[in-house]
Amino acid sequence: MTIKRYRVIMIHDDIKQSKVDISLPEGYYFAKFKSGDESVWADIEAAAGEFQTKDDALKRFHDEFGSFELQLQSRCFFLCNSDGEPVGTSMGWYDNDFNGEKLGRLHWVAIKPEYQGKRLGKPLVAMAVKRIQEFHDKAYLTTQTTSWKAINMYLDFGFRPFYTSEDCKAAWGLLAEKLKHPGLE
Repeated sequence: MTIKRYRVIMIHDDIKQSKVDISLPEGYYFAKFKSGDESVWADIEAAAGEFQTKDDALKRFHDEFGSFELQLQSRCFFLCNSDGEPVGTSMGWYDNDFNGEKLGRLHWVAIKPEYQGKRLGKPLVAMAVKRIQEFHDKAYLTTQTTSWKAINMYLDFGFRPFYTSEDCKAAWGLLAEKLKHPGLE
C-alpha cells in the first residue's frame, strides 16, 4: 500500500526519558563530524533519497550549516561499517525558536539503502537523542508520511504527532491506519 506524502512534525515533551542505551550490531561504530565531512553527509542523504543529487544535498548542507562547523563536530554523527565506510548519519541538533521555545531537534537521519533493514536505525537515532538530552528537555523532528517505517521507530522513542493543520490531521489519520502503533491511538 502506498501512502500519500504529507510533511509531518513530531514532538517529545520529555526527551530525557527516551531510551538511548541501544547497542549497535557487531562491526559498526560511530564517528563524529569533522571538517570536510559535508561531502560524506551529502553522499548518504542523496543515496537515501532525501535529495535528487549529491550537489543538491551539498547546497542544502552549506545553506543550513555553513557557519556551524564547531556545533557539527559534536552534534552530527556518522554510522560506519567495519570497513570504515560511513553508511548512515543523524544529528542531535536544536531550534532556537520552535513555536516560541528552544528545543532539541532530531535532524537529518538517513541510512544508505543497502544498509536499511539491518537494525541500524534505532542506534543511529539513539546516538542523536543522547546528544539532545544533554541540552534539552523537549525535542522535535520533521519528516514525511512516506517515511512511515522511520515514524514507527520515532514513536517507539516517545515522539508524538504535533498537529498544525487539517493536512496534518489527515496525515496522522493515514499513519494511524498504516502503522497501528499504540502511540497513535
